[in-house]
Amino acid sequence: MTARGSIAALMTCMAAAAAASPAVADSVPVGVPLDAVETTLGVPTPQVGAAVPMPVVGAPEAPVLHKGDLLPSPLLPAVPVATDLGLTKVVSPVPNLLGSKETDGEGSLESPATTLLTRTPGAVFGAPLTMPDAGNRGIPNLTAPKLGLVAPELIGNPSALLGLH
Repeated sequence: MTARGSIAALMTCMAAAAAASPAVADSVPVGVPLDAVETTLGVPTPQVGAAVPMPVVGAPEAPVLHKGDLLPSPLLPAVPVATDLGLTKVVSPVPNLLGSKETDGEGSLESPATTLLTRTPGAVFGAPLTMPDAGNRGIPNLTAPKLGLVAPELIGNPSALLGLH
């Protein structure tokens, strides 16, 4: 095999590997296996399906240096995190709903998929010195230090649906 042929084979393998890589998922569906409980206890068990969220961390906000401050603000920036809360569904048999076998049915609790956005807390810190003062021969003045926290945020719209069939 020539050098040109081996490079072509290597490029083909790399392209195939890139095409076969899985896409990044927002949530991973998971089924909860309860079949062993049903066979052991002899009672019908609910069917549970859920999705495990996969958080995606965003870029933190860049600190800004304000005129007259020695340190940038916020010193510890808030970091945004986003995730999709996947569909969660629980279906359970409801026997003898109205006292007769003809009214057997299923009850369900479903939580539709929704997006959840959060932002971690941040910290603002002010140095106990001012900028160099020309009237004081370039020596900074003492000042009261500042300390503050940026509150965390949680934005979302989760909901639930209850049904009988």
